Amino acid sequence: MLSFRNLSIAVAATLAFAPAAFAQDASDSAASKRFAVTGGYAHMKPKSDALENAPGKTGFDGGGMPTLSGSWYATDNFAVELWGAADKSEQRVRADGANVGSIKQQPVAVSGQYHFGTAGQAIRPFVGLGYYESNVSDEKLNGQHVGLTTPKGAIGTVGADFNINERWFTRADARYMKGDADIKSGDVKVGEAQMDPWVVGVGVGARF
Repeated sequence: MLSFRNLSIAVAATLAFAPAAFAQDASDSAASKRFAVTGGYAHMKPKSDALENAPGKTGFDGGGMPTLSGSWYATDNFAVELWGAADKSEQRVRADGANVGSIKQQPVAVSGQYHFGTAGQAIRPFVGLGYYESNVSDEKLNGQHVGLTTPKGAIGTVGADFNINERWFTRADARYMKGDADIKSGDVKVGEAQMDPWVVGVGVGARF
């Protein structure tokens, strides 16, 4: 399973190799930089009617989390991004407006991205498609511990980078994750949670 530890190692490796890659190209233009690291904050919101076989409208409130990503640009337009939450997002379980429990989630994803336009333009939109997994922990429902399996599946991304200069930029993005989790009591499946969260975030990044 993907984990934030693996994400941190990959981003650290990117930073380690970035100076050497930059040294090979004396140009200071945005197009010459093949690595980018972004730190930010995002709000994760699963479906508010996610739980099957539950009375009424039962689902999840959203929760915030810090995020970190590292990207490698194969060309000026195509990039591979490793993205994830640097900490867990705590989300309450709500049934018809009442708080009946809570969970914590920590997603991580790998995506291919297409960045429109040229590297130096002021606003640069992008789209992406990839695969994610989300670690779920500390599950409680009506005061009882329950188990949720790992949601996993496709992730789609839309966003834009707002260039400050050749190195620094700000970012806004939205990600949709398609994935369900089995609800278990002991080893017995008692239901299913159709998580399908949206994650909306902002961040600040640097290119190397």
